[in-house]
Amino acid sequence: MTSEEKTRVDFNAPQSLVERADRAANLLDISRTQLLIDALQDELAELTNNDEFRSRLKQAYYDGRADYQTIEDLLGTEAAMRLKLLRDSIDRAPPEPVLDDELPSDNEFYDGEVETWSDSDESDT
Repeated sequence: MTSEEKTRVDFNAPQSLVERADRAANLLDISRTQLLIDALQDELAELTNNDEFRSRLKQAYYDGRADYQTIEDLLGTEAAMRLKLLRDSIDRAPPEPVLDDELPSDNEFYDGEVETWSDSDESDT
């Protein structure tokens, strides 16, 4: 684990769960805090590999309920960048072609007479 700034977390849990955690931590010769950190990291890793969660996270990003940093923290830089590029392309209006001059006539465009299409079955009869 990297040495990043730590945040104190205080929460209420069922007593039986805390006792189980304490017994497991004692057997593993680690602190309760380390056991909870490891369990939280494992749960987040499992969650980010869950297709339903990933879908909900992507939808939250497209809806503006989750920011780029959240996506990057949970799914990684590559996935976050793909989502950003996709969202940017969805939000962008397609360019409209603009002509500098008038449209050319059929003769100018086709460089001569315009052929008309006819069904080959009609020409055989």
